[in-house]
Amino acid sequence: MNKISTNLWFNNQAEEAAEFYTKIFGGKIGQKLYYTEAGQEVHRQKPGTLMTVDFTVADFDFTALNAGPLFTFNPTVSFLVNYDPSRDENAKAHLDEAWEQLSDGGVVLMPLQEYSFSKHYGWIQDKYGVSWQLMLTNPEGEPRPVITPSLMFTEAMCGKAEDAGDFYVSVFKNTKRGAVMHYPAGMEPDTQNEAMFSEFMLENQWFAAMDSAREHSVFNEAISFIVNCNDQAEVDYYWEKLSA
Repeated sequence: MNKISTNLWFNNQAEEAAEFYTKIFGGKIGQKLYYTEAGQEVHRQKPGTLMTVDFTVADFDFTALNAGPLFTFNPTVSFLVNYDPSRDENAKAHLDEAWEQLSDGGVVLMPLQEYSFSKHYGWIQDKYGVSWQLMLTNPEGEPRPVITPSLMFTEAMCGKAEDAGDFYVSVFKNTKRGAVMHYPAGMEPDTQNEAMFSEFMLENQWFAAMDSAREHSVFNEAISFIVNCNDQAEVDYYWEKLSA
């Protein structure tokens, strides 16, 4: 298991969604855990029903949680999926296949077409509400993993994407900063001091971050990141740093 994995909060669709994603992107279903009577006053789930299912897509670890309708997905956290022609000669066709499947019941956020940063790119919110950015990668660029979580800083957090990356790099180990690109002039309400794209590595895993001054939702608990710690001392370390 990766040091950092991603938790997805579903309203009783966790197993269905895990099977959906592993079918589209390739992967495997892992451990399943079930609710017990313990803690029922909090979780209010029937004992014996599925609580979590782990699944892996392209060496990226997810946990899907059945926890009711309290939190819902929005595009402030999305998953950038790189289709690299240097690793897959049919990358564009595979991207199109995934787009078609994600489009069933989904909502297009950016149409699948050519952009300045990619010859073939689209951003879509699937039928469960999870957002995916599918991009045909420039094979001449530095290799990146197939899946990269992308954080969009909006509302009061807009303008803090680079600062957040610096903070996380200071907290975690096996880190480094990657590319940073700022908005060009003429893209108001986004300004030139804001990050159009930035990236950073934590525990040898890449993350991306961007600012957006446009009207969007804000971060919530529907998507969170699990830091798999070795002992209580490590738990205490991350708790102190991340709760400061």
